[in-house]
Amino acid sequence: MELFPPIPLAEWRDTKETLHRFAQIVGKVRLAAGTRRNHWWNVPFHLTGRGITTRPMGQVDGNPIFTMDFDFVAHRLIVSTLDGRESSFPLAGRSVASFHDAVMDSLAALGIRVRLNVPTPFDLPDSGRPFAEDTEHATYDPAQANRYWRVLSQVASVLEEFAAGYSGKVSPVHHFWHTFDIAHTRFSDRRIEQPRQVDPVTREAYSREVISFGFWFGDDAFPAPAFYSYTAPEPAHLAEEPLQPAAAHWVARIDSHLAVLPYDEVRTEDDPRAAVLAFYESAYRAGARYARWPIDSLACPGGVTDPQLRAHTARPVSG
Repeated sequence: MELFPPIPLAEWRDTKETLHRFAQIVGKVRLAAGTRRNHWWNVPFHLTGRGITTRPMGQVDGNPIFTMDFDFVAHRLIVSTLDGRESSFPLAGRSVASFHDAVMDSLAALGIRVRLNVPTPFDLPDSGRPFAEDTEHATYDPAQANRYWRVLSQVASVLEEFAAGYSGKVSPVHHFWHTFDIAHTRFSDRRIEQPRQVDPVTREAYSREVISFGFWFGDDAFPAPAFYSYTAPEPAHLAEEPLQPAAAHWVARIDSHLAVLPYDEVRTEDDPRAAVLAFYESAYRAGARYARWPIDSLACPGGVTDPQLRAHTARPVSG
């Protein structure tokens, strides 16, 4: 199977806009029925062998333990409970409104009661329109949805490999339904006092100094898929640091910079996976150096922290 297949935004924009809202509906169920974790780690989806999952939730809120899974092979949403009951429906041929209603009907059929606290899209142009009234977004191309999941899975694998090299606190590799990106974050122990006027989502997400790495599929502001990294808070002179490979560059934002490696440029590399890993490593070292993280003591080559095992595996193997 092709590594990093083409996925130009223009070709699947309509499917992406519909699927993004599908994901937000299920994500808001997860937000309502899951246990809160620091830095919102309870919120995102995780990858499966056929799509993406909320992971098990319920019980603490009085509901049965249940899971919601997008299957991008059979193109269905599946709601299943711990006792083996299941309700599912096809994804194709639905508007956001009909998807919303089908989700609520499936939950009710299994005795699950969840209320979406804010039943409207988050940070999208139609954020004032309830999901239940959105008949505009109704495009679902199965081939494009399957490709989206395959790209997510391939990027997740690279992020997992990159994550192994750091022994400090890290997030899982997870897929955020609100921004529709996949990300992994490294943390330092340094606490960050956010201004009082900052919203509670941001205050929790950035209560520690972080360097984050990820991939998004493109949007109106940046209409192309790309790998990215940022350091928050951003240290002075960060954007003066060179990035690898040559196609990577810094993009200025309102009050910070984003390290960006265009997906289409990666696809032309002789070793695309190595190019992405080099990009993440160069962005990490730039941020960590200027923020004065103890880079050597936090290093975890090959995912090993045991010094004896590391010394053993480092020895040359004789004939």
